Amino acid sequence: MIFNSINKIISSENPEKYLDFFIVGVQKGGTTALGHFLRNHPEVGMTHKKELHFFDNEKFFSKNYKKNYNELHKNFDFNSNKKVYGEKTPIYMYWDQCIERIWKYNNKVKLIAILRNPIDRAFSHWNMEIDRKKETADFKSCIKYELDRIKEGSYIQHRVRSYVDRGFYYNQITRIYRYFKKDQVLFIKYEDFKNSQELSLVKIFDFLKINNKIKIKFAEVNKRKYHSKISKSEKNLLYEIYKNDITKTEKILDWDCSDWKDLK
Repeated sequence: MIFNSINKIISSENPEKYLDFFIVGVQKGGTTALGHFLRNHPEVGMTHKKELHFFDNEKFFSKNYKKNYNELHKNFDFNSNKKVYGEKTPIYMYWDQCIERIWKYNNKVKLIAILRNPIDRAFSHWNMEIDRKKETADFKSCIKYELDRIKEGSYIQHRVRSYVDRGFYYNQITRIYRYFKKDQVLFIKYEDFKNSQELSLVKIFDFLKINNKIKIKFAEVNKRKYHSKISKSEKNLLYEIYKNDITKTEKILDWDCSDWKDLK
C-alpha cells in the first residue's frame, strides 16, 4: 500500500504522458470554433476550460517556482484512452516565450495556428474588448497610439491593447520554425476555415492522425455583435502598417493572401 502511494506520487511528478498538440493562435481567428469541434471528436482529449494559459503564466516559470507540469496535466484525464490530448490558448503564438517553453515541454508536439486577415482580426479584437468593458477608446485612436498605450504597462507586450501588434505574423511564424519542424506545424487560413469548415477539419484531423470521417455538427461559435463598422480610413491605415508583413507571410507559408489586400 505504501509503495503504491509512492508510485502515484512519482508518476504525478514525472508523468509519462504529455500533450500531443496545442492550438496556439491566433486570437479572434476561429480557435474557439476549432476547440469546440475537437472536443466533440471521440479520439481527442481536451479540457473543458476554454483556455488554460499555462505557458504564458510567468508564475510557473519564475526562478522561485519549482517547475513541473502538474498544473497543466491536472486538467486532463490521461486514463481516458484518447488517441491525442491537447489544449487551446491563442496567445501562445504571440507571447514571446511561449513557443520556446512549449518546445522544452515536448519537442515532438504538434502546433495548429489559424491566421486571419490582420486588419479584420485587429478590429474584431477591439470589438471584443469593448464588449468586455476593458476598452473605451475608439478604434482609430487605439491603432494610432497603440505603442504609447502599451508602454504605460510594465511589459512591452500587452494582453488587451495589442490590436495591431498581434497581426504581425511573419516574426511569429519564424519563431515557431526556429523551434519546430515544418511537419509539426499546421497553419490554416481563417477565411478557408470559415468558408470550408468540413475540408479544413479533414486537414486538421489528418494532421493529428485521427479519424477524418467523424461527422461533427457544424456551428458558429462565440459570435459577437459588432458595435460599429470599420471605416475606409481605418482599413487604409492598417493596410499601410501590414502590407510588407502580409507579403512576407505569403512567401513563408506559400499562401495567396490577395483577399487580405482587398480593401473593398
